[in-house]
Amino acid sequence: MAQLNNLVITGSFLLGNTENTSSAGNIWYDTSTNQVKYSYSGLGAGAWSAGEALINTRQLLAGAGIQNAGLAFGGLPVQTSTFEYNGSSWFSSNNLITGRYALAGAGTQNAGLAFGGGSPGVSCTEEYNGSTWSSGGALITARGCLAGAGEQNAGLAFGGTTPSGGVGCTEEYDGSSWTAGGALITARDALAGAGTQNAGLAFGGNCCACTEEYNGTSWSAGGALINARFQLAGAGTQNAGLAFGGTPFTCSCTEEYNGSSWTAGGALITARNSLAGAGTQTAGLAFGGNSPSTVSCTEEYTKASIIAICTL
Repeated sequence: MAQLNNLVITGSFLLGNTENTSSAGNIWYDTSTNQVKYSYSGLGAGAWSAGEALINTRQLLAGAGIQNAGLAFGGLPVQTSTFEYNGSSWFSSNNLITGRYALAGAGTQNAGLAFGGGSPGVSCTEEYNGSTWSSGGALITARGCLAGAGEQNAGLAFGGTTPSGGVGCTEEYDGSSWTAGGALITARDALAGAGTQNAGLAFGGNCCACTEEYNGTSWSAGGALINARFQLAGAGTQNAGLAFGGTPFTCSCTEEYNGSSWTAGGALITARNSLAGAGTQTAGLAFGGNSPSTVSCTEEYTKASIIAICTL
């Protein structure tokens, strides 16, 4: 029999069989089942809802920021355009210096980072200040179809493709230049990323289900995706990651990572690949992509807070 240890209840103490889920922390004795029960706060199942469409259609673009302050840039057809999202609408901003697709992004809406991209790959890096892009230090390895994570002054680039094929190289950005980090265990391209420079997350790519976690020095194996896929998007952190979309079969599946394993989340409204993502596991943002033609749709992922009941 399970034993409860170190229970702390904050809130009213209810006697009899009066159920109260108006707030977390209530406890009562259910005489109909002869069980002690209490209410606690938790998160409901995640679901996607439609947001305003991008100003133009594109795929193989990059993203950064959060759900209410997102950033979209680059993409195919090859373009330099940059858009900002405020949680309800997209607005045009100043263009990238170098038009490209299959690039990676990191950072925030007011401190974004764009790097790599194209076929064959490019090495250029650009920094966004909330209005305009400026040149940053070039990647050591020029590549496209790579993934990114982190912040403008602490960025992380990993995986990708060069003329010789998929690579496992990892690079760390300090706000001015890139330095080599520990290589991925599995070299691949068309993967997704999340997290920070010292707590990164890499998943999917080349029909691969593998997940890897970065500690600022080296990668270690994490729990495999439920659905192996590439050309997917990601958001969140190393211990609360979000993976959505991808191919083959232009999937709509969403998965949530808890630091060790993936579980199924709510499906995208529009199944697609080659999309971009931003935000967190509880407030994600998906935009653009291919389904099977290029699309402009935007979707927001939400996990609502709920009051649940548990039996002691």
